Parts: sequence; structure tokens; C-alpha cells
Amino acid sequence: MIIKNVNIYTEDKKFKKGEIFIENGKFSSTSSNCDEVIDGEDCYAIPGLIDIHFHGCMGYDFCDGTEKAIEEIAKYQASIGVTSICPATMTIETEKLKNIMSIVGRYKSNLGSKLVGINMEGPFINSEKKGAQNSKYIRNCSIEMYREMQNLSNNLIKLVDLAPEMEGAFEFIEKLKDEVSISIAHTCADYETASLAFEKGANHVTHIYNAMPPYSHREPSVIGASFDNKNVYIELICDGVHIHPSVVRGAFAMFSDDRIVLISDSMRATGLSDGDYSLGGQAVTVKGNLANLTGSNVIAGSVTNLMDCLRTAVTKMNIPLESAIACATINPAKSIGVYDKCGSITASKDGDLVLLNKDLSIKAVYIKGKKFNI
Repeated sequence: MIIKNVNIYTEDKKFKKGEIFIENGKFSSTSSNCDEVIDGEDCYAIPGLIDIHFHGCMGYDFCDGTEKAIEEIAKYQASIGVTSICPATMTIETEKLKNIMSIVGRYKSNLGSKLVGINMEGPFINSEKKGAQNSKYIRNCSIEMYREMQNLSNNLIKLVDLAPEMEGAFEFIEKLKDEVSISIAHTCADYETASLAFEKGANHVTHIYNAMPPYSHREPSVIGASFDNKNVYIELICDGVHIHPSVVRGAFAMFSDDRIVLISDSMRATGLSDGDYSLGGQAVTVKGNLANLTGSNVIAGSVTNLMDCLRTAVTKMNIPLESAIACATINPAKSIGVYDKCGSITASKDGDLVLLNKDLSIKAVYIKGKKFNI
């Protein structure tokens, strides 16, 4: 396959006019098979997006624990240009979590986005910053529990979220830092505690600014520690609800587009209308692009998909398109260790591609070189 007349997004975060070759589902530097030639009509050609932190969409949640849920989630994500997914669990009953990991470990469907990992969000968090997580199931960090879950999942857990001030957290980080990416999340940690966690091997921060102490001139907290530790990736939700546009711009100035990972944190109402839903077994009310735990002002995830978060960052928050794309493709792939397979339009990587019109609407989506019917 050759896709001609496109503006190709390159690994150095620039657009270059050219053509793309795909053979046997992989990007190639040349093509010996020219039986299919596509005119890209001057579109942007960008890598398929990668969402490493979201919970569900279209009425389904990853924690439903069914192959049907995973498949429907994957189909929706593919339709909006997210070609690789690493869905997040919630703080729920241990037995239910085991069941989810077992089902995911056996999942084989090729319909929709590729399932490249699992984000284990909880239960190793601080109840004081639990957000929409269920405090009933919060527990101290457990290496044994993680390894059991990892074994059940067929080694699909790519990211584990924890509060470093919780009992056992530092030992957990030291023992597992070479096995899985470890993210600071739902935490009351101060600057010193977060810095020590990074020193011991944590390398990620979950939805920065949310579910953690604020950044101030005397108490810089996790945010300041993240800035000072240059090997740390930070997640950012650009849905227009979780973070003010000025703070988003400030985050890009602080961390640069080398370290920011755009996520959606979307829940099952994404893609559907306003109404009553659930997240982690708790009731959620959705109105517009805001989801709250029912009867409270606690934000319960997002109802905005990652492609719309990217568009919002560019069109409403004044983030350069080239930067936003890097943060939704290159950086998430690197942060969970799958950049050898996806995240850029590079020879030998999976042929995951999105063609965008100049208004950032989707023209076409390809997964492993096959066009996905939107």
C-alpha cells in the first residue's frame, strides 16, 4: 500500500510532505507491492493515538470484566483514531480485579484498537485523595498482589499507580521498577516524599494537578518534584474540565512536549448522551462534558475521548499541533514501553495511522495497515 500526497508527522515532531509505504501490516521505507495507491489529499498523516489512561466508553467499562466490553471499547476507540489502548482498572474488590485480569489475559479479538497494556489504577492509593475511587477497597502496596495480577493478565500490566506515602510503597517501587512503570497517583505526598519515590524508580505521574496537593511557592508537592526529575512522564487531561487552559499552557512550558502524556481518563458515558451512569461501582451523573459522583461535585473521570482532548488542546488552549500529537502518540508509547511497536510512522512498526483533514476531523484510520470502517 502507498498513501501519497500527505503531510507526514515525523519522529522529530515536524510535518514533511511525502508518501507512506505499508507492507504486511507494517510501515516500510519502500514498497514492492503497489497494488493499492491512495491519494491522501494533502491530509495530515499522524501515528494512531495511544490512550494509556481511560476507563470506558459507549456504555462499557473496562472493569465490567467481559470480552464484550473490551471489544466494544476497542471498536469505539478505533473509530476516533485511538489505535492502541491501555485501559485502567479501578479500586475494586480483589476477586473482581482478578477476574478482570484473567479475562484480559485471554483476550484475542482483533476488532478495533490494539490492546497493548493495562493501567492498574489503585488500590494502592491514599483515601484522602481518592477522587472517584472507592475507599472501601483501598489497601497498602503489595508486591505479591501485583505479581498475582500480572501473572493472571499474561504480563499486560504496563503501569501501576500508587501513593508513595502509603505503607510498603518504597519497597514496592525498588523491587518492581524494572518490571513495570510506576506512577504517583491519588496522593498526599509532599515534595520530599515524591522526590524520594522518583529517586527509587517511579517514573510517571497520574493526571497531574488532580488528586494531589496543589503546587505552591512553599509547598511544590508532587508537581514540583516531577519538574525537578527529568525522567518522569506526566499525564494531562485536556478535556476543558479537569485543568484550566492557562494551567495546561503552563504545564507545557514546565515539562515540554518531551514529557507530557495526553490522556482522556474517559468513563463509560463517553460517546453517549447525558444521564446516569456508574464508575467503579459508584453512581455518576453526566451533564455536558462534566461527570460527577452523583450528589457531589467530585469529578468522576471524563466524557471526552483522546482525539477530542487533542483537538481541545490545539484549538482552545493554544498548544501547537505538533506538540499535542507527540503527547498523544510518541510519549505514551515510550512511557509504557511499547515504542518499538507503535507511536510513530517508522519502518518496521505497526502500520497504525490516522489521516486528518486540516480542520482536524478524521478522514481515515488504519490499524496494522488495514482501514478501519468508521
